[in-house]
Amino acid sequence: MLNIPNLLALIRLLLAPIMFFLLVNRDSPLLQGIHYTWLDYMAAFIFVIASATDFFDGYIARKFNQITMLGKILDPLADKMLTLAGFLGLMMLGRADPWAIYLMLTRELFITGLRVSAVAEQIDISASWMGKVKTVVQMIAIGFLLMGWPGGTILVWVAVILTLYSGYEYVREFFNKVKVY
Repeated sequence: MLNIPNLLALIRLLLAPIMFFLLVNRDSPLLQGIHYTWLDYMAAFIFVIASATDFFDGYIARKFNQITMLGKILDPLADKMLTLAGFLGLMMLGRADPWAIYLMLTRELFITGLRVSAVAEQIDISASWMGKVKTVVQMIAIGFLLMGWPGGTILVWVAVILTLYSGYEYVREFFNKVKVY
């Protein structure tokens, strides 16, 4: 059960709160004497490493047929924890629009609930291509905001649009597959 893809997802699960800590606990005694710029760099480095695990866990799982039920749970959970840590931390620092974060978070919670309903109905709703694009754009937006690069705010709103659209796709797929009694 604990194969390389699942281990990579677990690493991502562990890195997310560390990155969040670096963003929101800047006055912690553990970080005393470290300039905020370096905390941003450390958070960005952790984020890049964690994002890379997202690519490699999926690639390895598909390439070597190591897709497991645990992986189907861990991978999206790790993705959500990582993007949530990034966006909430950046929002708390005043770098991400609260409305954008609210819209993305609401969609994520709604789709998670929909997926639970799908499992109860024995309906498979796998990640769509648009869902994968959404995740990549969210991760790029977080990276831009962490580094303070221009265009980060625009990327966040592009991520919002993609997030809402991919949510629509999940809802449409669910209702196309659900049994009508």
